[in-house]
Amino acid sequence: MRYLTTSLWAFGDWAGGYEFLPGLQHIGARLREKKMNLGKALQTLRGLARHMAGRASLALVSMGAILGFSGSSSADAIPYPTSGIPNPVTYAFTAASTGDITAYFAGSTASYDNQLGMLVNGVLAVNGNSTNFGLDNHTSPVGQSLDLGHVNAGDTIVFVLHNLTLGANAYSDPSMNVAYDTDGTKGHNHVYSTPYTGTGPVIDSIPPGTFVSFEDLRFPSSDFNYNDEDFVFTNVATINLVPVPASFWAGLALFAAMGGAAWVRRTWATA
Repeated sequence: MRYLTTSLWAFGDWAGGYEFLPGLQHIGARLREKKMNLGKALQTLRGLARHMAGRASLALVSMGAILGFSGSSSADAIPYPTSGIPNPVTYAFTAASTGDITAYFAGSTASYDNQLGMLVNGVLAVNGNSTNFGLDNHTSPVGQSLDLGHVNAGDTIVFVLHNLTLGANAYSDPSMNVAYDTDGTKGHNHVYSTPYTGTGPVIDSIPPGTFVSFEDLRFPSSDFNYNDEDFVFTNVATINLVPVPASFWAGLALFAAMGGAAWVRRTWATA
């Protein structure tokens, strides 16, 4: 909270009361009125650009503090934080090291009967129970584990939600879910993933690992709660495949522009 409060005050003090577009209009007006020559205008704009770059760096630091990248400890983002909205982030899972991948059942709110499987480099793995699927969401206690099979470091991993009720499979790879869904108007991403540190929430005695939760309802007629069968996996590495949203960079540009307008106003006084 201290980082959030400090950052918000910094933004308020830095950006308050300034408007960037009127500043550019003022420069244009001074040029038309011949109160500023072209050379001075270009010099002002070059300085503005340098100033905005500095403000952008400040914005990154401050926004990082607001978004929680301060280095302070915080609770894991479990469960899915924006229930009701399709998850825009997709993931690529790989084997972190040579050995076995273990799954821990972390809960379920689904009425559908679901089980878990794993594709390793596109091949359905045989788990420790000598079957392809396990950890049924209606019969498994929270914390129960299952060895999903042996992997080599760097192997491509796709987790499989085996929906016994529908007789269909949903995958952690959205491109494989076209047949599962009614249509693609809400995309095909049926998983949410985030690191699980075991510091909060604490899920039974499950060790730290990669939290993955499935949405089992067909899209677009889904509640998008991503809480229908939840797991923590060990020996799994994750890459988030969606870039930083455009809204983040738009906001960053706005913060920088507001600070730049202040620089222009100070420059006008000496023009």
